[in-house]
Amino acid sequence: MSAANIQNGSVTAEKAKLELDELVVTVIMARVTDYFGFFVYAIASVIVFPRLVFSNYDPGTAILLSFAVFSLAFLARPISSQLFKMIERKMGRSGKIGIALLLLGTATMAIGLLPVYETAGVLSPILLIVFRIAQGVGLGGSWDGLTLLLQSNAPEGRRGWYAMIPQLGAPIGLCVAAAVFYVLTGFLTEQEFYAWGWRWPFFAVLAVNVVSLFARLQLIHSDDHQILKEEVQLKSAPMMEMLKIHWRDVLLAAFLPLASYAILHMMTVFPLAYNYLMDVEPMSWTLLLMLIGGVICIPSVVFSGILADRYGRRRMLAIMSILIGVFGLLITVLLEEHAAYILVGFVLLGLSYGQASAIVPNRFKLKYRYSGAALATNLSWIFGAAFAPLVATGLTMEFGVAFAGLYLLSGAVVTLLALVILKRREANSDLA
Repeated sequence: MSAANIQNGSVTAEKAKLELDELVVTVIMARVTDYFGFFVYAIASVIVFPRLVFSNYDPGTAILLSFAVFSLAFLARPISSQLFKMIERKMGRSGKIGIALLLLGTATMAIGLLPVYETAGVLSPILLIVFRIAQGVGLGGSWDGLTLLLQSNAPEGRRGWYAMIPQLGAPIGLCVAAAVFYVLTGFLTEQEFYAWGWRWPFFAVLAVNVVSLFARLQLIHSDDHQILKEEVQLKSAPMMEMLKIHWRDVLLAAFLPLASYAILHMMTVFPLAYNYLMDVEPMSWTLLLMLIGGVICIPSVVFSGILADRYGRRRMLAIMSILIGVFGLLITVLLEEHAAYILVGFVLLGLSYGQASAIVPNRFKLKYRYSGAALATNLSWIFGAAFAPLVATGLTMEFGVAFAGLYLLSGAVVTLLALVILKRREANSDLA
């Protein structure tokens, strides 16, 4: 091999690494932004909306209504994904993402300007419902496939490591959101917080969304980015055509990460709701615990990548599902000591959630991977996360916190069953 060929090969490899690094940075920025907005709304669903939007109901009913509205964004995402496919065909991927994030940012800012029930009456919850659905439409339309590209282009033997990178957005976004609300609830008087303080986090979400939008558009428009020219990995296939071939894979992929998505809300939203109902400590203290939990979760997510590469993603997901089920059975004991609940729960969350999304795309042929992964991910969020705060809080109010733990256990059981079905399907395929 000539020196020129060696040099060209070295330059190509170095360029590919720079492209992958740029993709990593953009993905992290986008996911942190998404999850920051996600947790800002989630926290407000507990400490703001029951008091200001559903103030004409008793506290228990108010928080259940707030969580019902919370779930609407998840329900809107699969529908909006199909809607924005048509927009993408006419305006391109950058146009689709720009419109989706513009809608998401507008809806978020509108929530920050929402009139409360005391001044607007029934118009207040109606507007919250409209804005929350608009958030879901924006989130569903902003699916860009960058996470899928990151996983597909990861070096051999490092797929677990690169799969966990987008998942860092959840604990980092939680830390930022919890820190913002902790400062506001801790340093403002109660009257100041409920008069105007709670609105500022929504405006902050709008600001970071703008930064994320420019970063994603700059990457998409990069003419030199060879990874982004992998059109097969980013092209939407006709939905009915994909379902005709992969409907079983869509359902299976939707149930595989169920335990991870269930524990996500049991660790990030449920403790706030539990404290709201039981009033065991100041809400600012619970927010501080959430911040600490997010910090604990970050190295756990990173460690999940190391373990997945060494021992295999499926084996790790199965073990974590078993541990999550045990955690659900012990939830009553652990909640008596909040530090134990936070320490154990967020470690489990990081280790399981770190590989949750990576188990989905590989179920589909390359032609259908983009559409199949998008639909399966949206369905998984609906099955595992959308109603988790509502169901867990309702069970706690009606039967006690142990039943919320059983709900978490059910998610772990579903994931284990999905893994068993996956193994049998692949064994039968090999025999054929």
